[in-house]
Amino acid sequence: MTDDQSKGGVVVEVAVETVDAGLAAEDAGVDRLELCADLVNGGTTPGLQLIDAVRRATRLPIHIMVRPRAGNFVYSTDEIDAMARDIELIQTCEPAGIVTGAITADAALDLTGLKRLMIAAQTTPVTFHRAFDRLANLLTSLDSLIELGASRILTSGGAPSASEGVEQLAALIERAHGRIVILVGGGVRAHNVRDIIERTDAREVHARFVDYAQMKALVVAARD
Repeated sequence: MTDDQSKGGVVVEVAVETVDAGLAAEDAGVDRLELCADLVNGGTTPGLQLIDAVRRATRLPIHIMVRPRAGNFVYSTDEIDAMARDIELIQTCEPAGIVTGAITADAALDLTGLKRLMIAAQTTPVTFHRAFDRLANLLTSLDSLIELGASRILTSGGAPSASEGVEQLAALIERAHGRIVILVGGGVRAHNVRDIIERTDAREVHARFVDYAQMKALVVAARD
């Protein structure tokens, strides 16, 4: 199964931070993993040992978070350099994708930093993570990320949750028009995923792993 395929039409991506969570998510029927450390603080870069262990344990495509610290997404030149080096090291594990992002203090894309990260990623698909929701102009930023060569944007439509951001999400998906994937995340659960999909026409959704039962319920609801 390739990175963009789903067994049921809608791709379900799940954020995990352990091998056991990755295996449980796979058993629940998800299509892709986002591997992170420190998910309680939004996710940071996992170690190479964990990346390798999850890659060996599961057959799912794995996207790797590259974020040097918790907190804001405004990074110094040194931090961007460290992120680029992390991406280069992660490439040795042959990830299906990289998840990263950088913005400026005035809520715009850090184009200089992002170009550096995109160069490090080479041909590996890059998802711009939910730093996107901190930007001042989402539609214009979407166009800029397409020009940069990003493959996906993980977003709740600039709202605290995807359910609250459905109108903006729908506008982003319409604007993207297949040029970039809008990966809908932010409070996506079994009880609301079908409504979010129907109101936005989303083809990919993202959630954080909680347990097998909740994950299975989400997968079933997303493909109902």
